[in-house]
Amino acid sequence: MDLEILLYDGFDELDAIGPYEVLRNGAQEGADLSTRLVTLEPREAVTASHGLRVGVDGTLGSPEVVLVPGGGWGDRAAASAWAEYDRGAIPEALADLHGRGATVATVCTGGMLAAGAGILDGRPATTHHVAHDDLREVAEFVDARVADDGDVITCGGVTSGLDLAFHFLAREFGEELRDRVARRMEYDPSEDVYLG
Repeated sequence: MDLEILLYDGFDELDAIGPYEVLRNGAQEGADLSTRLVTLEPREAVTASHGLRVGVDGTLGSPEVVLVPGGGWGDRAAASAWAEYDRGAIPEALADLHGRGATVATVCTGGMLAAGAGILDGRPATTHHVAHDDLREVAEFVDARVADDGDVITCGGVTSGLDLAFHFLAREFGEELRDRVARRMEYDPSEDVYLG
Protein backbone atom coordinates (compact mmCIF):
# COMPACT_ATOMS: atom_id res chain seq x y z
CA MET A 1 0.00 0.00 0.00
CA ASP A 2 1.31 3.43 -0.95
CA LEU A 3 0.68 6.31 1.45
CA GLU A 4 1.85 9.87 0.88
CA ILE A 5 1.93 12.63 3.50
CA LEU A 6 1.30 15.94 1.73
CA LEU A 7 3.40 18.73 3.24
CA TYR A 8 3.22 22.51 2.75
CA ASP A 9 4.89 25.48 4.42
CA GLY A 10 3.38 26.06 7.86
CA PHE A 11 2.20 22.50 8.56
CA ASP A 12 2.40 21.48 12.22
CA GLU A 13 5.44 19.27 12.77
CA LEU A 14 3.77 16.65 14.97
CA ASP A 15 0.74 16.42 12.65
CA ALA A 16 2.98 14.88 9.99
CA ILE A 17 6.04 13.48 11.75
CA GLY A 18 4.03 11.65 14.43
CA PRO A 19 1.98 9.60 11.94
CA TYR A 20 5.06 9.17 9.72
CA GLU A 21 6.95 7.49 12.56
CA VAL A 22 4.00 5.26 13.47
CA LEU A 23 3.53 4.19 9.85
CA ARG A 24 7.24 3.59 9.21
CA ASN A 25 7.40 1.49 12.38
CA GLY A 26 4.39 -0.40 11.05
CA ALA A 27 6.32 -1.23 7.89
CA GLN A 28 9.29 -2.38 9.97
CA GLU A 29 6.91 -4.67 11.86
CA GLY A 30 5.67 -6.24 8.61
CA ALA A 31 2.94 -3.99 7.19
CA ASP A 32 3.05 -3.84 3.39
CA LEU A 33 3.17 -0.06 3.51
CA SER A 34 5.32 2.55 1.81
CA THR A 35 5.17 6.05 3.33
CA ARG A 36 6.58 9.11 1.58
CA LEU A 37 6.71 12.83 2.40
CA VAL A 38 5.60 14.84 -0.64
CA THR A 39 4.63 18.31 -1.84
CA LEU A 40 2.39 19.50 -4.66
CA GLU A 41 5.19 21.23 -6.56
CA PRO A 42 8.82 20.08 -6.83
CA ARG A 43 11.00 21.38 -4.00
CA GLU A 44 13.73 20.08 -1.72
CA ALA A 45 12.23 21.01 1.63
CA VAL A 46 9.35 22.70 3.42
CA THR A 47 9.37 24.76 6.61
CA ALA A 48 6.93 23.69 9.30
CA SER A 49 5.07 25.98 11.71
CA HIS A 50 7.75 25.90 14.41
CA GLY A 51 10.63 26.35 11.97
CA LEU A 52 11.65 22.74 11.36
CA ARG A 53 12.84 22.27 7.77
CA VAL A 54 11.82 18.90 6.39
CA GLY A 55 13.21 17.30 3.24
CA VAL A 56 10.71 15.67 0.90
CA ASP A 57 10.78 12.51 -1.20
CA GLY A 58 9.10 14.01 -4.26
CA THR A 59 5.78 15.34 -5.48
CA LEU A 60 2.28 14.01 -4.91
CA GLY A 61 1.61 10.98 -7.06
CA SER A 62 -1.40 8.66 -7.13
CA PRO A 63 -1.21 7.00 -3.71
CA GLU A 64 -3.85 4.70 -2.31
CA VAL A 65 -3.89 6.91 0.79
CA VAL A 66 -3.00 10.59 1.19
CA LEU A 67 -2.55 12.06 4.68
CA VAL A 68 -2.74 15.83 5.16
CA PRO A 69 -1.49 17.59 8.31
CA GLY A 70 -2.91 20.83 9.62
CA GLY A 71 -1.31 23.87 11.18
CA GLY A 72 -1.95 27.56 11.65
CA TRP A 73 -5.71 27.56 11.03
CA GLY A 74 -6.42 29.81 14.00
CA ASP A 75 -3.52 32.18 13.23
CA ARG A 76 -4.53 32.73 9.59
CA ALA A 77 -0.80 32.91 8.80
CA ALA A 78 0.57 33.26 5.27
CA ALA A 79 2.11 29.79 5.63
CA SER A 80 -0.64 27.59 7.12
CA ALA A 81 -3.54 25.27 6.46
CA TRP A 82 -5.71 28.38 6.28
CA ALA A 83 -3.54 29.85 3.52
CA GLU A 84 -3.58 26.54 1.60
CA TYR A 85 -7.37 26.38 1.94
CA ASP A 86 -7.58 29.90 0.55
CA ARG A 87 -5.17 29.15 -2.34
CA GLY A 88 -7.19 26.06 -3.25
CA ALA A 89 -4.50 23.91 -4.89
CA ILE A 90 -4.36 21.30 -2.11
CA PRO A 91 -8.16 20.97 -1.81
CA GLU A 92 -8.30 20.57 -5.59
CA ALA A 93 -5.64 17.84 -5.51
CA LEU A 94 -7.47 16.05 -2.68
CA ALA A 95 -10.77 16.17 -4.58
CA ASP A 96 -9.04 14.69 -7.62
CA LEU A 97 -7.34 11.89 -5.67
CA HIS A 98 -10.49 11.06 -3.71
CA GLY A 99 -12.50 11.04 -6.93
CA ARG A 100 -10.08 8.46 -8.32
CA GLY A 101 -10.54 6.20 -5.28
CA ALA A 102 -7.85 7.29 -2.82
CA THR A 103 -8.53 7.31 0.90
CA VAL A 104 -8.01 10.77 2.41
CA ALA A 105 -6.75 10.97 6.00
CA THR A 106 -6.37 14.29 7.78
CA VAL A 107 -4.75 15.38 11.00
CA CYS A 108 -5.89 18.45 12.92
CA THR A 109 -6.92 21.32 10.63
CA GLY A 110 -5.77 19.33 7.62
CA GLY A 111 -9.42 18.31 7.82
CA MET A 112 -10.37 21.78 6.64
CA LEU A 113 -8.38 21.19 3.46
CA ALA A 114 -10.50 18.08 2.89
CA ALA A 115 -13.57 20.20 3.65
CA GLY A 116 -12.40 22.67 1.00
CA ALA A 117 -12.25 19.74 -1.41
CA GLY A 118 -15.92 19.00 -0.73
CA ILE A 119 -15.21 15.47 0.46
CA LEU A 120 -16.44 16.03 4.02
CA ASP A 121 -19.85 17.36 2.95
CA GLY A 122 -22.44 15.77 5.25
CA ARG A 123 -19.97 13.16 6.50
CA PRO A 124 -18.84 12.45 10.07
CA ALA A 125 -15.55 14.23 10.75
CA THR A 126 -13.48 15.93 13.41
CA THR A 127 -10.63 18.44 13.60
CA HIS A 128 -8.71 20.66 16.03
CA HIS A 129 -10.95 22.64 18.38
CA VAL A 130 -10.06 25.98 16.74
CA ALA A 131 -11.86 24.81 13.59
CA HIS A 132 -14.88 23.00 15.09
CA ASP A 133 -17.30 25.76 14.07
CA ASP A 134 -15.88 25.91 10.55
CA LEU A 135 -16.15 22.13 10.19
CA ARG A 136 -19.75 22.11 11.44
CA GLU A 137 -20.70 24.25 8.44
CA VAL A 138 -20.03 21.36 6.05
CA ALA A 139 -19.70 18.10 7.97
CA GLU A 140 -21.40 16.10 10.68
CA PHE A 141 -19.08 17.09 13.56
CA VAL A 142 -18.01 14.13 15.70
CA ASP A 143 -16.52 14.68 19.16
CA ALA A 144 -13.87 11.94 19.01
CA ARG A 145 -10.10 11.70 18.65
CA VAL A 146 -10.53 9.85 15.33
CA ALA A 147 -13.50 9.65 12.94
CA ASP A 148 -13.31 6.83 10.38
CA ASP A 149 -15.86 7.01 7.56
CA GLY A 150 -14.23 4.45 5.29
CA ASP A 151 -12.50 6.38 2.54
CA VAL A 152 -12.15 9.48 4.74
CA ILE A 153 -10.45 9.42 8.14
CA THR A 154 -10.11 12.59 10.22
CA CYS A 155 -8.77 13.29 13.67
CA GLY A 156 -8.60 16.05 16.23
CA GLY A 157 -5.65 18.27 16.95
CA VAL A 158 -1.94 17.55 16.86
CA THR A 159 -1.36 14.42 19.01
CA SER A 160 -4.55 12.86 17.64
CA GLY A 161 -2.51 12.15 14.53
CA LEU A 162 -0.72 9.42 16.45
CA ASP A 163 -4.08 7.83 17.25
CA LEU A 164 -5.19 8.11 13.63
CA ALA A 165 -2.02 6.34 12.48
CA PHE A 166 -2.40 3.56 15.05
CA HIS A 167 -6.06 3.15 14.12
CA PHE A 168 -5.09 2.97 10.45
CA LEU A 169 -2.50 0.25 11.16
CA ALA A 170 -5.09 -1.81 13.06
CA ARG A 171 -7.73 -1.30 10.37
CA GLU A 172 -5.49 -2.22 7.46
CA PHE A 173 -2.96 -4.65 8.97
CA GLY A 174 -4.51 -5.95 12.18
CA GLU A 175 -4.53 -5.19 15.87
CA GLU A 176 -1.56 -7.44 16.60
CA LEU A 177 0.70 -5.39 14.35
CA ARG A 178 -0.67 -2.16 15.83
CA ASP A 179 0.05 -3.46 19.31
CA ARG A 180 3.65 -4.36 18.40
CA VAL A 181 4.22 -0.84 17.08
CA ALA A 182 2.62 0.67 20.20
CA ARG A 183 4.95 -1.38 22.40
CA ARG A 184 7.94 -0.37 20.30
CA MET A 185 7.01 3.31 20.60
CA GLU A 186 5.83 3.04 24.22
CA TYR A 187 2.51 4.67 23.34
CA ASP A 188 -1.02 3.81 24.46
CA PRO A 189 -3.28 4.55 21.46
CA SER A 190 -6.65 6.10 22.23
CA GLU A 191 -9.71 3.97 21.61
CA ASP A 192 -11.84 7.12 21.14
CA VAL A 193 -12.63 6.26 17.52
CA TYR A 194 -15.94 6.97 15.79
CA LEU A 195 -16.73 4.45 13.06
CA GLY A 196 -19.10 5.81 10.41
